[in-house]
Amino acid sequence: MPTLLITRLLPPRVLDVARSRFDVTLRAEENRVLSPDELRASLRDFDYVLPTLGDRYSAQVFADVPHPRARMLANFGVGYNHIDVAAARAAGVIVTNTPGAVTDATADIAMMLILMTARRAGEGERLLRAGRWEGWGPTQMLGAPVSGKRVGIIGMGRIGKAIARRCHAGFGMEVVYANRSPVEDPGVPARAVGLTEAMAADYVVVAVPGGAATHHLIDAVALAAMPPHGIFVNISRGDVVDEAALVAALAEGRIAGAGLDVYEFEPVVPEALKAMENVTLLPHLGTAALEVREAMGMLAVRNLLAVLDGQEPPNRV
Repeated sequence: MPTLLITRLLPPRVLDVARSRFDVTLRAEENRVLSPDELRASLRDFDYVLPTLGDRYSAQVFADVPHPRARMLANFGVGYNHIDVAAARAAGVIVTNTPGAVTDATADIAMMLILMTARRAGEGERLLRAGRWEGWGPTQMLGAPVSGKRVGIIGMGRIGKAIARRCHAGFGMEVVYANRSPVEDPGVPARAVGLTEAMAADYVVVAVPGGAATHHLIDAVALAAMPPHGIFVNISRGDVVDEAALVAALAEGRIAGAGLDVYEFEPVVPEALKAMENVTLLPHLGTAALEVREAMGMLAVRNLLAVLDGQEPPNRV
């Protein structure tokens, strides 16, 4: 049986399917990314690898294992900026991802962050749990409305379009978006604009892929285009945002709030962000639903089985 390393614990149904065709080694006791030595060993000692977020297969890792045994990295997740795809290709290693399976769940998280931040839900729960709530009052914890406002979506791929549908159909929001390439059909009434105009919306949601092309796409200049009442949401990758610039914009009151599911150096979250009541912080929950994680795992395994059977994997990147 060909050998397969699965770098993090996956749902039982996924493991059962993988074990039916592979000799699986599972890092079940570990919930950490592969170390540099483990990265190199995975390429050297296994036929296939199923890695995930944070397992950094850099160009240097491939350079250190010039003739890898591994035929394939079947990434668990749509984002693959932790894998140097060009270096993998040069080494003869196939890379796949799991698009589609994550779309709706991630869009739902974006909407939750918009609503929680606008209506101060996290702050309110903390107040109540601390025993400091003294009862309803006409001016207590006044937040911002969402319905009928303008949302600027940065990145109009599958997830961006799903966010647009929710904003338009659910909340009657005006949708503008910035995208690196033309979008043939955004799916809802929406207007393509430049990054600066999209950032000037009442609510801004970032939904671009990670990688060198989008590193610090949202920097101090981009944030300066936001209005003082603007709320910023990131559900893409942490390093798409210059986190220090975001902290400064929030601390100086240049924007009203932020909702974040990802962080530039996660799992490290700046203490300044944790201290701000106008910031909603989630521990990277974008796809954290069993149905979604099963679908992601099954798609990763489907990619593996295609290559094992001499076929083109459905999600090569």
